[in-house]
Amino acid sequence: MDEMVLKAMVKWPNVPACRGWLGLDARGDWYMRDDRVQALGSFAGEDGLPASRERKGSRLLHDKLIAFIARNYAADAQGQWFFQNGPQRVFVELELAPWVWRLNPDAVDVVTSHTGQLATVHAAITDERGHLYLHTDVGLGVVHTLDMDLAADRLEAGHWQLTSLPSHSLPAHFGYVLSPAAMALGKQS
Repeated sequence: MDEMVLKAMVKWPNVPACRGWLGLDARGDWYMRDDRVQALGSFAGEDGLPASRERKGSRLLHDKLIAFIARNYAADAQGQWFFQNGPQRVFVELELAPWVWRLNPDAVDVVTSHTGQLATVHAAITDERGHLYLHTDVGLGVVHTLDMDLAADRLEAGHWQLTSLPSHSLPAHFGYVLSPAAMALGKQS
C-alpha cells in the first residue's frame, strides 16, 4: 500500500468502512455505484446473468485513480476485497472473482492481474456459464475475454488441466466474498 495511505490509517484508525460504492467487473474495469445504481440491484447480477450496464454504475476512466486503487487493493481475513482509500476501507463488489487475469503470450504459467500483479498459474477451472478461471499463487481470478483464444491454446496443448466447479461454489471454495455489502446485511455468507 502507498505510504500516505498507511500513515492515514494510523492517524485516523476508526473511519467507518464504505460498502456497495465500488465494483470490479469480469474485464477488470472499476465502477462507481451511487445510491441510485445500488438501488437497482446487485453488481454481480442475478440468476447467473451479468448485471446490466445501468446496474454496474459509472466506469472509472481516470488513469491515476485506477492506478491508486490498484496499489491499495487487498483482502481482509473474511475474504472481502477492498480498496484502502486513506483511512477509509472501500469494500469492492465483485462480478465474478477478485482478480482478472491477462495472459502473456511468452510465459505459459505466468499471468498478470488487472492491477498489474504477476501470478503463477496452478489450475484452470470452468463453471457452468463457460467462464474460465485460473487458480494462482495469489488467488482465483477470471481470464479476460480478450485472452480466451490464448487460454484455449494452452488447454489444448496440455499446459493446464481443466476442472469444473459450479459458479456458486467458487467464493466459498477459494475464500472470497462477491458482495461485502450483502454480507454486511446478512444476505450472503
